Amino acid sequence: MSTAASQKRGFGTVLWDYLTTVDHKKIAHLYLFGGGFFFLLGGLEALAIRIQLLQPENDFVSAGFYNEILTMHGTTMIFLAAMPLIFAIMNAVVPLQIGARDVAFPFLNSLGFWLFLFGGLLLNCSWFLGGAPDAGWTGYVPLSITSPGHGVDFYVMGLQIAGAGTLIGGINFLATIVTMRAPGMTYMRMPLFSWTTFITSILILFAFPALTVGLFLLMFDRMFGSAFFDVGLGGNAIIWQHLFWIFGHPEVYILILPLFGVFSEVISTFSKKRLFGYTAMVFATILIAFLGFMVWAHHMFAVGLGPVANSIFSLATMAIAVPTGIKIFNWLATMWGGRITINSAMLWTLGFIPTFTIGGMTGVMVASVVADYQYHDSYFVVAHFHYVIVGGTVFGIFAALHYWWPKMFGRVLNEAMGKLTFWTFFIGFHLTFFIQHFLGLMGMPRRYWTYLEGQQLDLGNQISTVGAFFMAFGVIVFVINAIYTAVKGEKAADDPWDGRTLEWSIASPPAHYNFKQMPLVRGLDALWIEKMEGKGRLTPAEPLGDIHMPNSSFLPFMMSLGLFIAGLGFIYQVNYNWAYILLFGGMAIMLGSMLARSLKDDHGYHIPKDELEREVD
Repeated sequence: MSTAASQKRGFGTVLWDYLTTVDHKKIAHLYLFGGGFFFLLGGLEALAIRIQLLQPENDFVSAGFYNEILTMHGTTMIFLAAMPLIFAIMNAVVPLQIGARDVAFPFLNSLGFWLFLFGGLLLNCSWFLGGAPDAGWTGYVPLSITSPGHGVDFYVMGLQIAGAGTLIGGINFLATIVTMRAPGMTYMRMPLFSWTTFITSILILFAFPALTVGLFLLMFDRMFGSAFFDVGLGGNAIIWQHLFWIFGHPEVYILILPLFGVFSEVISTFSKKRLFGYTAMVFATILIAFLGFMVWAHHMFAVGLGPVANSIFSLATMAIAVPTGIKIFNWLATMWGGRITINSAMLWTLGFIPTFTIGGMTGVMVASVVADYQYHDSYFVVAHFHYVIVGGTVFGIFAALHYWWPKMFGRVLNEAMGKLTFWTFFIGFHLTFFIQHFLGLMGMPRRYWTYLEGQQLDLGNQISTVGAFFMAFGVIVFVINAIYTAVKGEKAADDPWDGRTLEWSIASPPAHYNFKQMPLVRGLDALWIEKMEGKGRLTPAEPLGDIHMPNSSFLPFMMSLGLFIAGLGFIYQVNYNWAYILLFGGMAIMLGSMLARSLKDDHGYHIPKDELEREVD
């Protein structure tokens, strides 16, 4: 459908299109809008935390409500903002980078999004149904078992549903990259972003089941009176920490590795150079992923595992600095001698390097067991964590959005507003979190809702709060930039950055089938090779012919809605008989949708060759 025709469609048509789509590019938009909503929500929760800590003995919020805000901020940002925003970029870019027409399982791709969205909505329903979870985003037992009300039950069910969506997405990208690469694209010719997506998907496959098991056991302890974690009944509270961090530490790399790929693409493109040490970068990424599973207990140095276990996990943690250092130096070497263009995407990338390096240095500090006894549960750890997650993941998401926005939406974001977003957020970030290292060293504990006069913590917290508002301003500018660009923005060329990889060889935004003909890949940076040989387009690997595409479906939405309704019923069935109506009704909707899917003879549809020939390139 042409752009002019699509603009004439009514709101209802567009809404139905997105509710039923299985197109990876539209699902990328859905992940972007859904993750963006939760990012703004998590940001408001962060501002509430900073306002509460603005001055000693503040009563902006109560102690109990502060615990809920703190829990929901961490949970929302990690599970409902960062992950889906990364999935938005993966969906928008990976099939284009590897020369595919869609992902391996388009129906499951849609189901993964709707599961994430309904899981996040279920979790946030807790605000209006008696109180949000208040046991911290890590859900540590026994606090999470004894927490009154249903807040933690919403945490358990919401994360189970959203996590299922993430696991489906990870498996889908694995299958896509293994089976759907364009002819000639060997593994060692894949762009770094596709490589990091591939490795991240492996991490998702092996890490998320540990969280699933932990949440199931917690659910049974809370709802059915079992004793997996109840020490008084023979359970073991430390097992929860093992299960959570066996997931939780690979999760850190699930969040950062795709953005390492983003920075590699941005630096290479805007330095006009091939990425330095491509092979070393690939194997460094694999090594980071492998070591990421070896270090979970460095979150548990204070629980009494003993000197042998602590020493092993300490050494493994410090070892991760080696492959990470390889990446830092390779990025710097790529820029060395290059013709560097400084724009918004490159600014986020340049800001990331020193910021993440600081986070890595403090990571080595907390990896020292004896020192960690002092840092543990202080604001030093809060500062370290945010330097890694915000300084790495959020900076990377902003870099990716500025870089690939033209390919996703066909328009280029406004550069002046882009640079204003960067500088206000960058300055605000360091104001907020750098001072928190010193607050932690001065003895300020994590998770406390207030502090006393005369502890010399006032000024540091005031600086931190001012910085948080700087970051909020930067995010607001980005939202305005996105709206302005949609209405009045500059139309994007197919290749606005003079890119090096396959996605820049097709229209912005791409046709729903991506490629008329599968491209022939003749080396790393496939498009750049063709440019250097003076060709205007990629060499096709197949003759022009009919294209087979999958049909849209409303069933993923209905399956997820059914699970959402059943989740509400499951939470309340302990107390109310009417909840069984929701439980069985929701399950009926979900199972009925699954049955409808199994009975549907869905062979997709064909785009005829003559229609493709009529379209203007």
